[in-house]
Amino acid sequence: MGARIGIDVGGTFTDFILTRDEAPPLLHKVLSTPADPSIAVVTGLAELAAMVDPARGVESFAASIETIVHGTTVATNATLTGTGAKSALLTTEGVRDALEMRRGIREEQYNNAYTNVKPLVPRYLRTGVKGRLDRAGREIAPLDLDGIDAAIAEFRREGVEAVSICFMNSYANPAHEAAAAARVRAAMPDAFLTVSSTLLPSIRFYERVSTTALNSYVGPKLNRYVEQLVSRLATAGFRGTLLVMQSNGGVMSPEVARSSPALTLLSGPAGGPGAGLFYAKALGTDRAITTDMGGTSFEASVAVGAPLLVNDGEIARHKIALPMLDIHTIGAGGGSIGWLDPGGLLRMGPQSAGADPGPACYGKGGTLPASTDANLVLGYLDPDYFAGGRMRLSVDAAREAIRRNIAEPMGLSVEDAAAGMFRVVCNNMAQGVREVTIKRGWDPREFPFVAAGGAGPIHSCQICNELEIPLQIVPRESSVLCAMGMLLSDLQHDFVRTFVAGLSTLDWTRLAALVDEMIAEGDRQLEIERIPASRRRYAVRLDCRYVKQYHEVGVEVPREAIRGRDAAAIAAGLHREHNRLYGYSLEHENAQIEIINVRVQVLGTADKPRHPEEEWCDEPATVAIKGRRAAYVPEEGAFRNVPVYDGHKLRFGQRIEGPAIVEEVTTAIVLTGGWDAIVDRYGSFVLHRKGRDDLVAPVLASRRKELTA
Repeated sequence: MGARIGIDVGGTFTDFILTRDEAPPLLHKVLSTPADPSIAVVTGLAELAAMVDPARGVESFAASIETIVHGTTVATNATLTGTGAKSALLTTEGVRDALEMRRGIREEQYNNAYTNVKPLVPRYLRTGVKGRLDRAGREIAPLDLDGIDAAIAEFRREGVEAVSICFMNSYANPAHEAAAAARVRAAMPDAFLTVSSTLLPSIRFYERVSTTALNSYVGPKLNRYVEQLVSRLATAGFRGTLLVMQSNGGVMSPEVARSSPALTLLSGPAGGPGAGLFYAKALGTDRAITTDMGGTSFEASVAVGAPLLVNDGEIARHKIALPMLDIHTIGAGGGSIGWLDPGGLLRMGPQSAGADPGPACYGKGGTLPASTDANLVLGYLDPDYFAGGRMRLSVDAAREAIRRNIAEPMGLSVEDAAAGMFRVVCNNMAQGVREVTIKRGWDPREFPFVAAGGAGPIHSCQICNELEIPLQIVPRESSVLCAMGMLLSDLQHDFVRTFVAGLSTLDWTRLAALVDEMIAEGDRQLEIERIPASRRRYAVRLDCRYVKQYHEVGVEVPREAIRGRDAAAIAAGLHREHNRLYGYSLEHENAQIEIINVRVQVLGTADKPRHPEEEWCDEPATVAIKGRRAAYVPEEGAFRNVPVYDGHKLRFGQRIEGPAIVEEVTTAIVLTGGWDAIVDRYGSFVLHRKGRDDLVAPVLASRRKELTA
């Protein structure tokens, strides 16, 4: 397998990881270029080329790359900042306000000042047209083609860039939407068009219209970005395969991304959960909490056997009903700004200093105190070794920003104010982890905690103290974990069809035919992507519920159960998952069960990079100590002179006692007073609570296996 590169474009840094046969992974970071993210991508490639072989040149280096897997935040940022396309909506007469009315549920019940989210399509560009289908797809009233033509003329006068088409009950019969789409394409060939029955042919009108509008809203911007990226890569000499990360944890071709840009709304962080699970499996477990703290945001997710998916997520309070990884994001990163609320309480974020101007210590004009400034004052960062010494940090600027904005107003010393900032941002992140664990029915203490992102391992011990988690993993590639996860991902396509039927009266022949039809659709996509049949896998899920319930539960069902008409297997799956989620099931009440949707996931297995394993090292970790410095120890509430290790010199089997700091070019690991660590065979740092050597038994077992062999 040739050279492969994973690229994760974040709000502050763009991360790179290069894997080659037998060679250890090469990590790199460059500052992001928000105005045109493709500039940072090409800049990073040029710098990687210089790192590999300065005499070779970027064109020769790019030509040697077999695959680039790319995660982008373009669609995410367009939604978060409200800078998407000027969009219009064609829908059924009488329901054009569904996009604004939403579900009519007040998200913050006790906040009288809380206002509705601004709809992605303004009311004057939402047009209802005559024509109606019933829930079975039978035509009740014919489609008003003249009304559609009049709406299109108005859209053209208004300079609309993107059009969404979403009619009532079109999931049962797409004929009306197809007729409207043909007219839009003929009259507005340059407009981005989304048809709901193509993107999301499933029940529930609001979720479908919101997802359709989101797809159109981000479409033009993502299209322009992909065009720029492909052009810049070609100019740089890249001739290999470019893949784009999806929100569901799989990858897709740029062509699919351009037609369905809403699939990229979690493209950046989607590589993290799979990568976290990869490193957790080295410790003999199939579950992990994966977190990623970058410069702008903090993401948390759970994997049990595989990364967990949801089918009804939100972004910036806009509903999206496409399958996506269950990732919770908050504004907590190295650039998160500290501030005092009207009551004088210390807050951290969600505002971020970003990459430009960045935290005050960057010396680029920032004057507000950020999380990185606090970490510098607390001794967790070396001002002369940030980014391996490529960026020198200003301790004086950090202290001044904290003094002026936090310490003096609160009557604290600069050090106490910095410690307060550190505690608050860690508490925020701990709460983010609770959202994907406790609120989903999982006990976080039963999961290893995978800490990633450039800033994540600085805070992970304190987060785990809050959550009583006893075991952590900091991968050697933690600072670029999402980029690493992208290289571990397969091509993946998800399909959904509404299929409302009672389990006791199920038409098994019709269900089996629908599953086969959806699998065939996935096979056609994988044929285009040149994935051989031997590398294809399929998974079937049924959205089930007890009769008279509103929400359904996803149940994975073997295809053999459908072929064998095994209703008991489907019922058992619902009872089991319902009990896990809600603490009870209706198994013994003989409750009736109904199916709402059929979902098929089609996977094309891609080549994975080989992860080199290290040999056991009998030398003590002290040989890697590069010095000592004063650092704040949260358990003691005081500064202590702690050893600082060169993380690049630590090897498999070496142990570190906390408190200590491990420094690498792209990250730092802060072991607080209650933690020790050992290096595993992949070069990952396995942190465990003092006195709990039993937690690292798998690391020692791999050593015993090596000796036996």
